[in-house]
Order: sequence, then C-alpha cells, then structure tokens
Amino acid sequence: MRLSKLYMPTLREDPQDAEIASHKYLLRAGMIRKTASGIYTYLPLGYRSIRKIENIVREEMDNAGAMEILMSAIQPAEIWRESGRWDKFGPEMFKLKDRNDREFCLGPTAEEYFTTLIRDEVKSYKDFPLNLYQIQTKYRDEKRPRFGINRAREFSMKDAYTFDTSEENLDIAYMNMYRAYENIFDRLTLDYKIVEGDNGAMGGTGSHEFIALSETGEGVIVYSPSGKFGATEEKAPVKYNLPETEIEKEIEKVNTPNTKTIDEVAEFLNVEKKKCAKAIDLIIEGEPVLVFIPGDRELNMAKLISYTAAPEHEIRMMEDEEILNIKSYPGYTGPKDIDARIIVDKSLTDMKNLVIGSNEDEYHYINANFGRDFKGEVVEDLLLVQEGDLVPGTDEKYEFARGIEVGNIFKLGTKYSKSLGATFLDENGKEKYFVMGSYGVGITRSVTAIIEQNHDENGIIWPLSVAPYEAIVTIVNVKNEEQVRLGEKIYNDLKKKGVEVLLDDRRDRAGVKFKDRDLIGIPLRITCGKKSADNIVEYSTRREMVNMEITAGEAINNILEEIENK
Repeated sequence: MRLSKLYMPTLREDPQDAEIASHKYLLRAGMIRKTASGIYTYLPLGYRSIRKIENIVREEMDNAGAMEILMSAIQPAEIWRESGRWDKFGPEMFKLKDRNDREFCLGPTAEEYFTTLIRDEVKSYKDFPLNLYQIQTKYRDEKRPRFGINRAREFSMKDAYTFDTSEENLDIAYMNMYRAYENIFDRLTLDYKIVEGDNGAMGGTGSHEFIALSETGEGVIVYSPSGKFGATEEKAPVKYNLPETEIEKEIEKVNTPNTKTIDEVAEFLNVEKKKCAKAIDLIIEGEPVLVFIPGDRELNMAKLISYTAAPEHEIRMMEDEEILNIKSYPGYTGPKDIDARIIVDKSLTDMKNLVIGSNEDEYHYINANFGRDFKGEVVEDLLLVQEGDLVPGTDEKYEFARGIEVGNIFKLGTKYSKSLGATFLDENGKEKYFVMGSYGVGITRSVTAIIEQNHDENGIIWPLSVAPYEAIVTIVNVKNEEQVRLGEKIYNDLKKKGVEVLLDDRRDRAGVKFKDRDLIGIPLRITCGKKSADNIVEYSTRREMVNMEITAGEAINNILEEIENK
C-alpha cells in the first residue's frame, strides 16, 4: 500500500481527552476516531490490526475444535425474561422496541442466545460435546466510558460456549479452552497472568481471567511469589489477623463527640482501628442493609454481591435521610437495637470488646460482643485483600499488579440450561440439562493491551503478529530518481514475496515521514536515502531503532527472516 493513497490522518498533538497511551496513540496514528462517548470508528490501519487479532483467535478456536457461527447483535427480550436477567442485568443494557412494540436489546453478552439456539436443535446425548463461537459486536451502556476502546459502549468480542453432558466433560472442555487461550495470548505476545476470577453476574462454579499486565489497567490482581496462587482482587480470600483474645467486659455507652470516621473514633478512644466495627450503610434492592467489617479494612463489594445475589446496580449507599429513617444517625450507625438487615464479617464475631456505633449522635458503645450485644448474618469473608495479607495456607504475602482483562472463561454448569429449559435425553432416555461453559476474548480490548505493553515516547511498537503492515519502505526524497527507483523495486520485491508492506512515497519532508513511521509503529523499516545510487539502504526495527547501512538485498532478506521467525 502506498502512503500517498492511504487514509491515515495522523495528529501531531496529544488529544485532550486521551488518558492512557493506547488511546492517545490510536488517535494520533489515525487508527481510530471518536464518534460519540464510548463509540469509535476504526480506520484502515487500526482495522487491519483488529482483523489480525481476529484471525489468530479464529485459528486457535478452530484448532480447539470450536465452530464459528454469527448471531445477530439484536436479541429478543423474551429469552432474557426466561432466564430472569431482563430486569436484573441493569442499566448497562441497551433496550429498544420495534414498530410493533416488541422489545429487544443490543446484546451485551450471549448466554441466552446460544442456549436457546441449541435448546431448539439438540435433543440427544449423541450430539455432544459441542463448541460454538462467534466474533461479534457487543453493546454495554457504560456509566463512564473511558480509556478509549478499553472501556467502550460498543466493542468487538469473541464469545464461545461449550455444551456437554456432565460436569466431568465440562472440565475437559474448560481445560481445552484454557490451553487455546494460552496459545492466543502467547501469539499476541502479551505479558499476562492467569488468575481465578469472580463469577459475578455470569454465575456458575468457577472461572479464570487472563490479565495483560499494565500499570494503566483498571483491574488489580494478586498472586503468590511462588506462582502457585493467583486471583483477581475481588476473588482473593482474606485470612484476617485477629488481635489477642480478651475476657468479655460489660458493654458501655460513651460520649464520642465529632468522631464520625473510624480514624477519629479510634484516636478518641485510644483503641486499634480493627477493634472498631465499620458500618457500611446500604440500600440493596430497595431495602436497608447494614454491613459491618473491621475498621482497618475495606468492603469487597464483589463478595457482598455474591452473598446477597443482588445485582450490582441494585446496591447503593444510603442517603443521610434514609439513615435517620431507620432510627440511626449518620456516622454513628451500629448493629445493636436497629430495625434493618445486619450482615457481619466473621472476623468481628471472633473478636471481643468491640467499639460499635450507638445509632445516636456523638455516642458509641464500647465492649460490644457479637451474640450477646448484637446479632446478624455472618459471612465468612467480606474483606478486600490488602498489602501484607498472607496467601491462605502459606506464609507467602500477596503480591499486587494492575492489568487489563483480555479474556475470561467460566464454568456455567446448568445455570442457564435450567432457567431456559434446555435439556437432552441421555443414553438411558432420561432428560437432563445441558452442562455449559462460557469463554470470552476482548478483541478490541486486546488492541489496548498490546499497545499499553508496546510503546515509547514516539508512538506504537507493534508486535509483528498483529501489526497493520509488517514492513515500511521510506523514500526520503521523492524528487530523487535513484531513491524512487530503489524504493519502488524493494516495495515490489517484498510484495511478490508476500510481505505486507507500505511504501512512503509522499511528498512530505523527511522529518514528517520519520515521525509518522515511528508513530504508526510498523515493525520492520527500510529507508532509501542518499546512498540509493549505490544500492545501500538503512535497515532498522521499530523496537531497537538502530539503523544499519546494508544492501537492499540484505535488507529484504532480513525482513523475510524476521517474518519467517515470527
């Protein structure tokens, strides 16, 4: 492709709304353009890389025995109502009606769609196992689209579903897809970790997430230094370090003026923060719920959601007026003598003589003990992991890293087949539910992860496997006949060899060409300059940026070797 013909509207300045490198460079390199908040158009260079990622995914999915289909992005409301998720999925779902007032959604995910497809077609155990996938546009009305295409309202995703006759067969299918995902992300040359994930709204019995490491990632993962354990921050278990045991004392109400925070009350009463029960005042599905955890910790919302089975969008903090309505007081909420649902982290039940709010302005109770002075639903672990926590069962401390979730796999079991009535007849003629797995790869999100791991101050450094073009030939001065002649010859020779190559034949200054070349990040580069008459060119790679003066033939051979070894 000739750059003089290529639509590549590069920008010299960083866009003001670009928060991370991938967003900035995709815009500056003329690879994407913003249409509206969280909605993007993919221009020629950007779309070529997306197609390459898709092809890698296709090859590995096909090798794993999966079969590609394509379903509509528009899904009927009735299948979501069957599964019970139409009203539970939340405001992220784009809903619409046709001219006949029939309700639909723009698919945010496809569990219902795939399940009902197979439910209506497959009836015998002889038809299993089955593995189907699609690469399709998904839609989620993100509350705060950010980081460019990393968290967008419209995005490309590969979603696959396996259908089996037993949990044992699901385990086999799950590990098959696990290995396929390793192959995918290895070929994308991502630096990633595989960690246990939180099932969240997907449900099921187990999951893993594939996290591309990046300081700009929104997700946090924790792992053991030995590499034997890894999980998302939401999933990681916390083994709480309890204080020394004490003899129970008599409960006492004490005046604690101007002490609405844990720090303030702990300092005022001269006690450890962990001995102060922190109250989180919530409204869950319209009802008041008070959650209590040790004062030195943070609530893990994912663990609370898992326990309550309430949709995340149905959970919010109480307003002050709502706290007053349950006969408590903002900043002084406690679990004693209050008419609300009480949920308590188990660590508080193992401690003696706690400080709790009195539900009265400027007063707390001291020496409060679970069972004697207050009660509630006890949950084994509601805590967010933090620095210094030990990996359960070991003496290793958790290590922390940020990353971008590029893939996830779930054991759905019979969650969706039961709710949607998807059954088959086994070898004994007995009706059983499909046993399902779900597997997703973020196609456009992988673009973000690749660039976040592969860039410098000059622009993108594409890995060869997903670069929009493999090589670029730059003619420094198009008015010089020798440079043009050599550049054209190299360009045509590379094309004949099957190399995806760009020819910069624009009439721009050399500095502009070099800046654009660095910005768009093509991996292999040949420059035809002053020594073109002697058949000498400069050869370099985008990553090393070291120019070597060699013959045109040697440069072509270098490119062919790099491509063969990729």
